[in-house]
Amino acid sequence: MKSKLNLDPQKIENSRNSARKIAEETQKFIEKHTTVSVERTVVRLLGVDGVNEIDEPLPNVLVDNIKDGGGLQQGAAFWVGNAMVQKNLTPQEIAEEINKGELDITKVPIADINDIKEAVNGIAKKTVDTIKQTREKRDDYLENLGEGSKPYLYVIVATGNIYEDIEQAKAAAHQGADIVAVIRTTAQSLLDYVPYGATSEGFGGTYATQENFRLMRKALDEVGEEVGRYIRLCNYCSGLCMPEIAAMGALERLDVMLNDALYGILFRDINMQRTLVDQFFSRLINGYAGIIINTGEDNYLTTADAVEEAHTVLASQFINEQFALLAGLKEEQMGLGHAFEMNPKLENGFLLELAQAQMAREIFPNAPLKYMPPTKFMTGDIFKGHVQDAMFNLISIWTNQAIQLLGMPTEAIHTPHLQDRMLSIENAQYIFNNAKNIGDEIEFKQDGMIQKRAQQVLDEAEKMLKDIEREGIFKTIEQGKFGGVKRPFTGGKGLEGVFEKDAAYYNPFIEMMLGGEK
Repeated sequence: MKSKLNLDPQKIENSRNSARKIAEETQKFIEKHTTVSVERTVVRLLGVDGVNEIDEPLPNVLVDNIKDGGGLQQGAAFWVGNAMVQKNLTPQEIAEEINKGELDITKVPIADINDIKEAVNGIAKKTVDTIKQTREKRDDYLENLGEGSKPYLYVIVATGNIYEDIEQAKAAAHQGADIVAVIRTTAQSLLDYVPYGATSEGFGGTYATQENFRLMRKALDEVGEEVGRYIRLCNYCSGLCMPEIAAMGALERLDVMLNDALYGILFRDINMQRTLVDQFFSRLINGYAGIIINTGEDNYLTTADAVEEAHTVLASQFINEQFALLAGLKEEQMGLGHAFEMNPKLENGFLLELAQAQMAREIFPNAPLKYMPPTKFMTGDIFKGHVQDAMFNLISIWTNQAIQLLGMPTEAIHTPHLQDRMLSIENAQYIFNNAKNIGDEIEFKQDGMIQKRAQQVLDEAEKMLKDIEREGIFKTIEQGKFGGVKRPFTGGKGLEGVFEKDAAYYNPFIEMMLGGEK
């Protein structure tokens, strides 16, 4: 792609190299550690499911038993496999025996390691094959049913009740939506367990559970057949249960997952060690499952100024790209985030936003960039808000964005109604059709405002990445360089769930998914 912004390719390469070194250095820490959520994900993928009499998930029951016995350093797969061999039980039966108090898994005599791995690998291979078949079913739908054109029209449902969400999602698909995101209920990211079953109550969203995923996927497949195009399903695998939710999404054929390396640290005060270890395994699963991840750089601009701190968004995009590559994600699965968040009173703000969006498109040409609508400066004036969203939509089609989260005129007032969503879809459809090839027809003035703005942001991002390369990601977060939010290395939620791996640590899914056939 020829740069319309006259960006210096060497500066882009320098930035990418710095980001690669940052990610590789951080990966050394990641590979030495595991977490309770990673190990719960392993036992889920081995078939452990359900809850006990007090609604405690059985994966938590099993992993807590290993943790209490001081065995997490070897990995849950080791202890489950050992009990399978020595007790002739399935992983589900092992969890149930532990729950009844009839088995203490770390007290079981140790079997031959080859027998342990043989027992576990057989189940793990079946699960990995199931995820592969699920991915192939999506590919079959896309080939035979087709999908909407890019930018995909991405809308949200957030009633708290999965059954009501389903009705709203169906309506959105009939109105023209290509991606339906079920917003997760407030603060679920801080729960260190995954709720079970279908849910009908939630505040500000709906619980992310495997049954809710299954119900919505089924509904979107049905409505997709009606409207003649595949409707993608999105949810959130951020928070303390990031990899567990990624696994559930892979099994239930979600298509898009909110999955950022830094978001939980900055905006949910989750411990940085915990999040960075969890994001690797979650992205590994998403990569194998063919799921597009959405990153959260757009959120930086809600806590920091969108003009002054634009370079932090670009720097984070470079870092997220490299973390994703290490986890086996293809560029075509990296929905790197950015946002239309400058103050609407800013003179020539539209030109600055245009520069930012075009810059992201040129630097990450193969990524399905996710473009976020104005939120920070939405006031409740629905008419002005609708115009702001229209200008946002114009930049999206102009700069060839891929995933367009549509702004709603009433989002500063209440959870949008069906008609609000319809108005937003019609707004985008009108602009996307009416200005379809504007980006092919218009070039930018040499050394004009747009080119200079993009070049300035790249310069600042390159410098920032050099600083992070020198200091490391942990110190950078401690200093508050992303979003103006400072977090301590040993602070935040979930640190007690981080463990250093033993030399004999065993997790069959890393090798099967990262090195396996895609």
